[in-house]
Amino acid sequence: MSESQIKNSKKTTNYLLIAGIVFIALNLRPALASVGPLIEEIRDSTGLSNTLLGLLTTLPLIAFGVVSTLTPLFTKRFGIGGTLLGAMILLTIGISLRSIEWIPALYLGTFLLGIAIALGNVLLPSLTKRNFSENSGFITSMYSSIMSVGAALAAGLSVPLADNLNLGWRGSLVVWSLLSFIAIFIWMPQVGKLKKSTSNRSFAVAMKKMVKSKLAWKIALFMGLQSMVFYTILAWLPVILQSRGYDAAFAGWMLSLSQATGFIGSLVIPYLAGKQKNQRGIVVVLVLLELISLTGLLFPEFGMVALWVSILGIALGGTFGLALLFLVLRSHDTESATELSGMAQSVGYLVAATGPMLFGAIFDITGNWDYAIMVLFGISFIKLYMGLGAGKAEKV
Repeated sequence: MSESQIKNSKKTTNYLLIAGIVFIALNLRPALASVGPLIEEIRDSTGLSNTLLGLLTTLPLIAFGVVSTLTPLFTKRFGIGGTLLGAMILLTIGISLRSIEWIPALYLGTFLLGIAIALGNVLLPSLTKRNFSENSGFITSMYSSIMSVGAALAAGLSVPLADNLNLGWRGSLVVWSLLSFIAIFIWMPQVGKLKKSTSNRSFAVAMKKMVKSKLAWKIALFMGLQSMVFYTILAWLPVILQSRGYDAAFAGWMLSLSQATGFIGSLVIPYLAGKQKNQRGIVVVLVLLELISLTGLLFPEFGMVALWVSILGIALGGTFGLALLFLVLRSHDTESATELSGMAQSVGYLVAATGPMLFGAIFDITGNWDYAIMVLFGISFIKLYMGLGAGKAEKV
């Protein structure tokens, strides 16, 4: 084979891998984003409390926290390709279980899809480090923005699927299993191409090193606090808007708008941040945008809901993309990227898991969403401190 043929073959392989990454990314949010707009219908159908409804968003985050740290064990056994294939199969099963008219199946399916999404969350940064290290900002922008697209589609279409097509909330949730089913076949060719890495590095020793790293903790907590706000908004924004007199369809589209503008943030910010020596200035701008949007939502007399939701989406999409980029920029190689990603996402999502249930519990106690929104202000300032530390040009 000539040199030009080898180059063309490598380009084709990379394009196919990018297509696979796109489809994996597209599946990492719909199963979660489709729940928020349907909360009222689920409550009316099941009689569950706000706290238990918050558990539908919290359970996947608990799964993220438990599984993320263990992901390197799966990749050493099955490789990155095999692990991601298994994740898409498990995701399809988990989504499908939620369509069964039995409340335990709703929660079991939610936990299983959380495990599947956790594996995808951890391994996409690892793939970026392994195959696209020189273009990490661009690849991170690409797949993080695709994740926002998936979330926006699910948030916007959930209510129309349930009501206009008469699928009900269970039918609306299960629709997204078609997307993960397609991803299985698109990803299959990558399983044989992504060879298992050979390493004698001890998992326990690597994790011990990560736990001792202050930088790793700042990255983990930045990711966790970002995710806490994101999943809280994902779960409760439609309910907050409905409590202020807006109908379910409008509330669902506002959540969809936040995810759509999140696409802009997650597309632009990692690309820009990847070109900077450090990312501290970008952290400051993103937190300021978040504070402005929360202020707008706290005072309904300001109106302009679409504006505040749009700004919040940009801020959260940008901080999410930046958190993913930190996993690549602050690691030395593919293995350390997987280890840092696992540790950061495990700690981060365990922190994030407290958000939706805490938010629902605050409302159950006070009967007022304003107190819960005020908690998000405090979280933003802590996130600023962690982001300034994570934004320094250092390696774990």
